[in-house]
Amino acid sequence: MKDFMPILSTLRRHRIAAGLIVLEVALTCAIVTNALHLIQTRVDALKTDSGLAEAEIAVLNLRGAKPVPPERNAAIAAEDAQRLRALPGVKAATVTSQIVYGNNSNNSGVSLEPDYKGTRVTAAQYAADEQMIPAFGLKLIEGRNFTPDEVLDGFKAFSVPDPVIGQVIINKVMADKFFPGRSALGQRVYIFGRSPSTIIGVVETLTHTQLMRARGGDGSGAAIILPLHGPGAYVLRADPAQLDAVIKAATAVLESGDEARVVTQGRRLTEMRSDFYAQDRAMAWLMGGVCVCLLLVTAMGIVGLASFWVQQRTRMIGTRRALGATEQQILRYFQLENLLLTSTGVLIGLVGAWGLSQLLMQHYELPRLPWVYLPAGALALWLLGQVAVWVPARRAARLSPVAALRS
Repeated sequence: MKDFMPILSTLRRHRIAAGLIVLEVALTCAIVTNALHLIQTRVDALKTDSGLAEAEIAVLNLRGAKPVPPERNAAIAAEDAQRLRALPGVKAATVTSQIVYGNNSNNSGVSLEPDYKGTRVTAAQYAADEQMIPAFGLKLIEGRNFTPDEVLDGFKAFSVPDPVIGQVIINKVMADKFFPGRSALGQRVYIFGRSPSTIIGVVETLTHTQLMRARGGDGSGAAIILPLHGPGAYVLRADPAQLDAVIKAATAVLESGDEARVVTQGRRLTEMRSDFYAQDRAMAWLMGGVCVCLLLVTAMGIVGLASFWVQQRTRMIGTRRALGATEQQILRYFQLENLLLTSTGVLIGLVGAWGLSQLLMQHYELPRLPWVYLPAGALALWLLGQVAVWVPARRAARLSPVAALRS
């Protein structure tokens, strides 16, 4: 109390300056805390595991100018896949209805009872042949893959009101959702009305194509693979060093024999991932820049105010030194003064950070601000305040009593 009473007396005489520092610290605390949380969510997104052997995968999209009868699509896709598998360096190739980081999104409701009764999960629906698992680089943790004779013509399968898909493969998320603590193999699920499908395999990781839903906690990370031939994206797997050559060769094969067929895109999956997360990276860098700027402005404000007060209190410092105050006592005086201002600003800022987090949750569906960010933000601002005030406080502590009283 002996140290705080003179500080409180001085701050009462400089309410506006002290209030500005408190407000600056409070705003910095509220904004920086939430900005760091946003950065962490973006970083977590960048680290999301798609479950695919991304470095070995290339994706090609084909467009044909001539209209093709729908009943021919499955046969054409199967023929194209066979030609791609014959290329040197190709480990596996398939035609899939969708792929991660792509522009399309196919989903189906899956339930344990007919007519969508009982527990129901919305799953990302992949349709491909038996080479989808090796082409994607998926890990089969239970059961088996499709056999070639189990792969159906997609057009014929869906030309009836109640499609019959005999076998399916699901991912672990769906298996845990429907069959917690027990095997999913041999279990039946209903995708299209009344006809059941038997689960013959479970893959470890297979995400939604857009990945945002895969990070949800409501079962939205579920995925299912249907054994169907049909149009879609051409996916090839090869050694990373050979992937560019494989893309060129595959483009030539798909375009050969028909001038109307054009490969509109032939890219590595890693490039597609980079483009997919471009906005997340930009947001993380933007939020990082905002944090740095706010912290710098706050530090400069503390330094400027402390330097001004040192100049204004030169005679007071000289008087205290003449009465026997040591350099450490003068230094401690300014550091305690800054700690008091910073603590007041931090307490207000923590309330503001929680309120801002609630607004972001309501209007932008962002996750709740973890409580650990609050003490971390408070500690960072306390340290920043002490570092910022140290130089002017040290300068004040080194003033000689004679020079200070003479000024």
